[in-house]
Amino acid sequence: MLTLKLLRDDPEYVIKKLAVKHFDARDIVCKVVELDKNRRSLQAELDSCLAEQKQKAAQIGSLMKAGKKDEAETVKFEVSSLKERSKELEAKSAENNTELESLMVLLPNIPCDLVPEGKNSDDNVVVKMGNEIPDLGPDALPHWELAKKFDIIDFDLGVKLTGAGFPVYKGKGARLQRALINMFLDINTAAGYLEVEPPVMVNEASGFGTGQLPDKEGQMYHANLDNYYLVPTAEVPVTNIYRDVILGNNDFPVKMTAYTPCFRREAGSYGKDVRGLNRLHQFDKVEIVRIEKPENSYAALDEMIAHVEGIVSKLGLPYRILRLCGGDLSFTSAITYDFEVYSAAQGRWLEISSVSNFESYQANRLKLRYRDADGKIQLAHTLNGSSLALPRVVAALLEDNQKDGKIIIPEALRPYTGFDTIG
Repeated sequence: MLTLKLLRDDPEYVIKKLAVKHFDARDIVCKVVELDKNRRSLQAELDSCLAEQKQKAAQIGSLMKAGKKDEAETVKFEVSSLKERSKELEAKSAENNTELESLMVLLPNIPCDLVPEGKNSDDNVVVKMGNEIPDLGPDALPHWELAKKFDIIDFDLGVKLTGAGFPVYKGKGARLQRALINMFLDINTAAGYLEVEPPVMVNEASGFGTGQLPDKEGQMYHANLDNYYLVPTAEVPVTNIYRDVILGNNDFPVKMTAYTPCFRREAGSYGKDVRGLNRLHQFDKVEIVRIEKPENSYAALDEMIAHVEGIVSKLGLPYRILRLCGGDLSFTSAITYDFEVYSAAQGRWLEISSVSNFESYQANRLKLRYRDADGKIQLAHTLNGSSLALPRVVAALLEDNQKDGKIIIPEALRPYTGFDTIG
């Protein structure tokens, strides 16, 4: 959530920057500025009213002691009137503030200056590529056919048990999943990330804190009876560990990693993009989360990008890193870098990670702050990244490593799988 100070001090800057996200913010920003002015005016009047009420209440006892009963009764009536006025002002203030907050959460985060202009994913900027794309020839099979051939992923059984987008991993397919999760967690913890195992259901406050609510209700699975949400990413529970926390100046950096199953409705998905593992409703993902001082957050972002790149490199998959343009940037992000791997049999790039800096946007919603060296309370910066999301990693691993009727397991992964090939 953007700060009131920023909106009040430079509304035109906010409007201009949000236009990079193709978000027309003028009406909302102008209304927020007006409501903020009302908020301060009402609060000033209320403070004055309460102060006068306190002052007059103190007079009553003195007047009674002095035998000035009539004057005391007059002051009592004035105090009563002031109390009624205070109640009216408190009600107006509460109504004004509710409207103010309801509008503020509609404003997305401001993109940083590094974010390129653009409307959609076609305008994203490739900043780096690595590893060669294999030439598999015309007989290469897509991963869903390989999964069926080797009986390692059963999509039809998933439909029987639940529905489309909920595959069942079997035998070496299940072991491959577990191997990737363990490998990713080991690499993350070796880099200083604290492993946590959070709940996979969160309350509404957690969804609000990281910006999934009220923006993405349609994408989240909701347990209506308890008002809990299945996590779309471990970012939500892990970042919320620090909701309503004031960190010390020496508590940084905060680095956490977690594996969770993730759940997304993916409403409106269709066509080739949903074949096999390309787009699922339930999938496994390992996440990294960092909390930083504002002056260190972009150095931390660079570290996270290099860290994720190291993992992809170890798997030997062809990859590219993209800086997302304004039109493709998420609601909460100030800047995002996507990692994609090449799916050789499908002939297309598949996203496997997003690494983002949210600056103070999430922290403001979370009330996540720290006390600086001068003792002043400041908003922290939050960052996160996938390291990695498994489904499309598995898709690329199966497709890119098919050779002589087998799937060759990357060397770095073999200590975790316990086998060198599938088939």
